[in-house]
Amino acid sequence: MKELKEIRDDQIRILGEGGRKNPLPRSVWIIILSVLGVALIGVIILYVTRHKEEVVQELKAPEPALFEPVREPEPILHKWIGEKTDSLAPGYTEIRDTLINDIPIRIFIPHNAEMSLHIGRMDKEDKSIIYAAQAADVRADNGGIVGAFVLNGEPKAWGLSKKGYCASINGKVTVGVADNTSLFEEATMHNGYFFRQYPLVKDGQVIDNEPKGKSIRRAICDRQGEIFMVETGTTESFHDFAQALADLGVDQAVYLVGSSAYGWAVDESGERHEWGTLNTYKGRRKMPKNTSYIVWKKRDKDIEMSQIKM
Repeated sequence: MKELKEIRDDQIRILGEGGRKNPLPRSVWIIILSVLGVALIGVIILYVTRHKEEVVQELKAPEPALFEPVREPEPILHKWIGEKTDSLAPGYTEIRDTLINDIPIRIFIPHNAEMSLHIGRMDKEDKSIIYAAQAADVRADNGGIVGAFVLNGEPKAWGLSKKGYCASINGKVTVGVADNTSLFEEATMHNGYFFRQYPLVKDGQVIDNEPKGKSIRRAICDRQGEIFMVETGTTESFHDFAQALADLGVDQAVYLVGSSAYGWAVDESGERHEWGTLNTYKGRRKMPKNTSYIVWKKRDKDIEMSQIKM
């Protein structure tokens, strides 16, 4: 109290409960500043990321063009390609032409016919045949059939060099891709047919193959349960051919021998459409005895009806 009373006129004193409050420890300030720094960095990263996404979306979006407008791909129609036919009508091959990815494609759709296999030279005079094309490959060293092969229930070859397969058992045709399938045994047990070839499309997805050259390409396909064969009008690579089939909406596809391999189809009017070279094996070059064919024939009742008409 004595000190308070002794304040001179030229002095100022502040009265309070005590001295200044203790400042926050330095370690606390470091933690606070670190948290604020991390938060600031997070905000900056989020902003930059969103900005980049917007730029990428702008780059992906096609710019409208006056002379070459961008067209969206046409949706795949969920219906069969072939026409509806009377089940009592004679068997024939419906032939359709289309263009996919600038590749001319000819589609062969068998009607009222059953698929089988054949080994050896084909009989062109057989009126029951509405479609024939070479099926499995032949080994260059010993002339044997490449891959597993069953002819009317009799195994002719074994092997898994190619994962694509096609089977015809009790009138049902199955096209697929697999390392192992029970259809080989089923074909053996039920007098069926089975062969292997290069896989092209599995579940709608393209499968790449090692051969990289270009040639006329052929295949047997399954599209929404509709079985048909196709042939290119120009020489194509395996990849481009398989991509065209996938864009056609094909679910499963297996290769058939292409290039100059001979074959034919008979349309509804009875006209024969041939492809390949028939005289490939003339002269010194003999036709391999194990040359195989995929064959579609009119059903037995159709053959009987045609014989009656004759």
